[in-house]
Amino acid sequence: MVKPESPSEPFKRAVAVAVRSLAAEPELEVNFSAEPPALKGLKARLPSPARNLSAHDVALVRGTGDAYALRRAYHDEKVNSQFRPASPEGAAIFEAAEQARVEAIGSLAMKGVKANLASGLEQRLLNRGLGKARVKDEAPLADVLGLMVREKLTGEKPPPSVAGAVELWRPFIEERAGGDLDKLADALRDQKSYAKLTRTLLNHLSFGDQTDSESSAEQDADGEKPDGENEDGQDQDAQQDGESAATEAAAESEDGQEVDSDMATEQSEDLSDATEPEDGAKPQRGEQAFSRQDEWGYKVFTTEFDEEIAAADLCEPEELARLRGFLDQQLSAMQSVVSRLANKLQRLLMAQQNRHWEYDLEEGLLDTSRLTRIVIDPMYPLSFKREKDTTFRDTCVTLLLDNSGSMRGRPIMVAAMCADILGRTLERVGVKTEILGFTTRAWKGGQSREKWLGAGKPPQPGRLNDLRHIVYKAADEPWRRAKRNLGLMMREGLLKENIDGEALTWAHNRIIARPEQRKILMVISDGAPVDDSTLSVNAGNYLEHHLRRVIEEIETRSSVELTAIGIGHDVTRYYRKAVTIVDAEQLGGAMTEQLTELFAEEATPGRRKRSAA
Repeated sequence: MVKPESPSEPFKRAVAVAVRSLAAEPELEVNFSAEPPALKGLKARLPSPARNLSAHDVALVRGTGDAYALRRAYHDEKVNSQFRPASPEGAAIFEAAEQARVEAIGSLAMKGVKANLASGLEQRLLNRGLGKARVKDEAPLADVLGLMVREKLTGEKPPPSVAGAVELWRPFIEERAGGDLDKLADALRDQKSYAKLTRTLLNHLSFGDQTDSESSAEQDADGEKPDGENEDGQDQDAQQDGESAATEAAAESEDGQEVDSDMATEQSEDLSDATEPEDGAKPQRGEQAFSRQDEWGYKVFTTEFDEEIAAADLCEPEELARLRGFLDQQLSAMQSVVSRLANKLQRLLMAQQNRHWEYDLEEGLLDTSRLTRIVIDPMYPLSFKREKDTTFRDTCVTLLLDNSGSMRGRPIMVAAMCADILGRTLERVGVKTEILGFTTRAWKGGQSREKWLGAGKPPQPGRLNDLRHIVYKAADEPWRRAKRNLGLMMREGLLKENIDGEALTWAHNRIIARPEQRKILMVISDGAPVDDSTLSVNAGNYLEHHLRRVIEEIETRSSVELTAIGIGHDVTRYYRKAVTIVDAEQLGGAMTEQLTELFAEEATPGRRKRSAA
């Protein structure tokens, strides 16, 4: 008996045909999945509709499909990469404006497409929580600007459900860049001219890499982004030691780019060049928390609004369970690859923890297995054996995960899955594991910046944002209680900006307080520290300089073994022991191999000896 077809299948086929037709690309592969929607090359992944085909699902699937089709048809990735800013916030706004352009072309030409895009856009923004925004910090500027650009290009007002969020930002945007918004419609069909106008708009909003519109003309002439300055006139190159970071998408193929479900792909900055510190001694010192930040010239304007919080306290139990369920769905597809590597690590650790015997000794227990030698040759001496204690030391491993906005989408999902598998594996072999995350509570400074403004904007205030340090799993917490917490990383709105130096200090100070003999700290990040609020009123390399000092302090003065994995960025410029991967899918293997190498070194006497300082 033939199984009846799901009611959603004809709808999926119709949407796939419409997307290929609108994109004018018959080879475009359209799939439906529970994973976040994405467009990459000739593959489009759309939300999977429910069997009952609710109006919500229909609107979201049609709107997302039409949006991707129009991007495929009217978007040139080479031009986009040439003009896209390096900063994550600037890149997100730039992408939102570009998506508004391609959608406006379709909306003005086809009424049906216009309705689909409007419905899909509203559902997408409501899913992100934009309809609940009551203050600026709760309404991402990229989403708001995308709606305002859409309004200028098509005449369509923002949907009533999210209009309140737009009004929070409208006075600020119109005051600084109202004239730029009015000019965008004239360049609707010319992506290069439109990109230049968008860069000028970003500069007026203090999110661009240049401070004057002439730089855009230079960029077009040279074919690459010139060096720029921040709003205080300070050289942005100082932040990156001579590199104006071209985003990774510049190296992508001509087929296209990956676009996340928010139509605003955030790009992280390239790490700066630096001479690595010479290999030197790592003396064993007393376990002391770092307290020398003032000596390094690093200041914090206020710690009043910082928080260290358990993941379970940031989310309702029901939502946390739902997010964990989504993570489990993704684990089923990836688990075989990473689990194989995790099993390799487990076998290594189990072997190190087993006791073993030394043979052919002159004293000890009689080795009866070698008595046959005496029978063959009575003059052969007796052989003895002795049980040797294991040299495996009690160990604690801390995973410090970058929870910044540039990790949104596949990278943070893969990081959560790998942390899950590694946490379970290490617990099985008796290695304590702590899983931590770091981000900020708000974009653009939050309450710290408001307090600074209220104090009259004192110069050089230091770090100017509200830290959020998240404990997903404490070292002594059983895995069965902590596993649900990793689902929090899937939550929209969690990932914001990243201040790596203070996060690394926090993680280090937690692990050195542990009683274990050996301590390993692994950092997983995809870029340099970025906080626009702090960098706009301090030196351009302020956060990066502090990160380097913290790393140097750990590597040369602490007993903690520090290792790092960079996703798409060369973290070897910062860390002595590090590896860089080009795809988030490689994270599981890289993470496990790094730990395997560390434990293998521990198991081989003499390999890890260092000269005393």
